[in-house]
Amino acid sequence: MSQNRPVRAPQHGAVLLGLSGGLLVVAAGLAGGYYLLGARGEARAATVKSEPGKPEQASRAVSGEAMGKLLARTVAVKTASGDVELTWGELGVEVDPDEAKINPISSDADVTALAAKGSLPIRLDRDRAIAALLQLKARHDAAPRNAYLDLEGRKIHEDRAGQGIDVWGSLPRLIAAARQAAPSVELVTVAVPAAVTKTSLGIDDISHVLGHYETKFSVSDKDRNFNLKLAASKVNGYVMKPGEEWSFNDTVGERSQKMGYKVAHVITAGEMVDGLAGGTCQISTTLFGAAFFAGLDIVRTTNHSRPSTYTPLGFDATVVWPNTDLKLKNPYEFPVALRYVVANGEAKVEVLGKARPWDKVVFEREVLETTPFSTEERLDEEMPLDQTVYDQEGFDGYKLERFRRFYKDGKLVKSNKWVVNYKPVTEYIRRGTNPDPNAKMPEVKASHGPKAPKDEKFKMAQ
Repeated sequence: MSQNRPVRAPQHGAVLLGLSGGLLVVAAGLAGGYYLLGARGEARAATVKSEPGKPEQASRAVSGEAMGKLLARTVAVKTASGDVELTWGELGVEVDPDEAKINPISSDADVTALAAKGSLPIRLDRDRAIAALLQLKARHDAAPRNAYLDLEGRKIHEDRAGQGIDVWGSLPRLIAAARQAAPSVELVTVAVPAAVTKTSLGIDDISHVLGHYETKFSVSDKDRNFNLKLAASKVNGYVMKPGEEWSFNDTVGERSQKMGYKVAHVITAGEMVDGLAGGTCQISTTLFGAAFFAGLDIVRTTNHSRPSTYTPLGFDATVVWPNTDLKLKNPYEFPVALRYVVANGEAKVEVLGKARPWDKVVFEREVLETTPFSTEERLDEEMPLDQTVYDQEGFDGYKLERFRRFYKDGKLVKSNKWVVNYKPVTEYIRRGTNPDPNAKMPEVKASHGPKAPKDEKFKMAQ
């Protein structure tokens, strides 16, 4: 027989009592936590607060002041030409607000501590930094110096490379120095090579004068003087390499109006007339004289159709573009340089290089034949009847021998010989045919024709 057990009813009062107790415990905990948090908040506020009611603004003010002092610090920026003092702010350095949250700064001591670790919360404004570096580059890059020939001092000046700021290469170095608050920063520089080096000049010694020659001209003829200087400027400074054949026409170029030449006196068909680039032949003749005494090979030369007034008979060299040329050759194992100066009524040429192997070089001339000149009369309807003037004085023609003799230790070691011919210069006389008693004589310019040689032989030496 089974035993029936009575079923107990739930103890509602006990359950409610337990829940109530638990809630009281939780509530008590929350109340205690609230009290503790409130106490800590008050304590933190009391610690930071420097002005009543403005704790956060005070903290930011301390941080901004410290960073402002940093950005206003002067830094020595080392450039190729010396140091330049700028502030970090002027170099484009600014506070990095994101990094400042990680590494806050509230005092100068914080700046010093973070600078020691290279962790200052700063960054570069690239545009401002690049602009600042470009300004430094424009003002302080050291330009290269080209090598050049000091022909007057007979010295060769060496080339020197320049130094230029590498703007983009300097940016990492700039920010690294700024994060350390370094007192100086050395910018990245690159070498800038000279356009002309001593090697490219093609000569290493111009200390000796191998040969020289001078001719004179009137300073009153400005157009002719201009032509002289223009042509000489094309020759001045030319370096002739060992064994090189040199051409006057190739070097000086076309003598035309578009090249700047002016109309002046020239010799055409034996007569002195006005022509374009008048005076160029004096430049070639003076150069011929210097090359003659320097011992350069005379490859090609042509004398004038009539002797020149500025050089001895048989010692001239005419040039006409483009076919009549003066050609020289450097026979030495070393290069030579040409120095040409036209000033104060003188044209001067020097051939510079190492010492020439000859003690003396002599020019000798001997007249072999003389041909008398002829006379022609020109009638002038404006001149008074039977009055005469000389349009051109006559000059005899000559055939002569020209020698160049080389001496070493007083002995003749080498000799060159040329046969030179000058045709007779026709004399032109103008005769008047005007019977009017009031007819006037024209203005007659003074004649400056060549002089007849006094002796059949002539000599000069260097």
